[in-house]
Amino acid sequence: MRLDQPRVEPLDAAQQSGEAREIMASLRENLRDFNIMRTLANHPDLMRRWMVFANHILGKSTLPVRERELLILRIGYLCQSGYEWGQHVLIAREAGMTDGEIRACQTGSATPGLADLDRLLFQATEELHEDAHVSNATWAGLGQHLNTQQLMDVVFTVGQYNLVSMALNSFGVQPDEGLPGWDI
Repeated sequence: MRLDQPRVEPLDAAQQSGEAREIMASLRENLRDFNIMRTLANHPDLMRRWMVFANHILGKSTLPVRERELLILRIGYLCQSGYEWGQHVLIAREAGMTDGEIRACQTGSATPGLADLDRLLFQATEELHEDAHVSNATWAGLGQHLNTQQLMDVVFTVGQYNLVSMALNSFGVQPDEGLPGWDI
């Protein structure tokens, strides 16, 4: 974690506005207690609008779960967002990813022995992080594995989780109980 205490305090139910409580009530029960959601309760209008996009990326994307998680873990690691990393290690494990696959998200495209698609997904993430652009070679390589909508979802997934990582790091959102750290 970049900060050892929050800059924006997570709000418990008694501290939340009526609008924030309404949004929180609409969430799955396990999400309600996540520090990210309790932090976003400080700004209900932002929270409500952001959740539409976030729900597409996490639940309605055209990408298979494993490929989505490779992108999210890689950008979370590149942004050094400990909160994002820990949450998505748990999601990746639930999706059946091994700790070896998850650790590869730390070394990215430089990881020896990667499957072609995994290497290209990491490479696209690294290029977007460094230059806000996927190179022609990487795009063409991904196009051998993914359709147009999936290519679009690659870019928006990396962008969404880059944004979320910036927010988590800057707001000082602290890890929820039981989140794994960098050493898995």
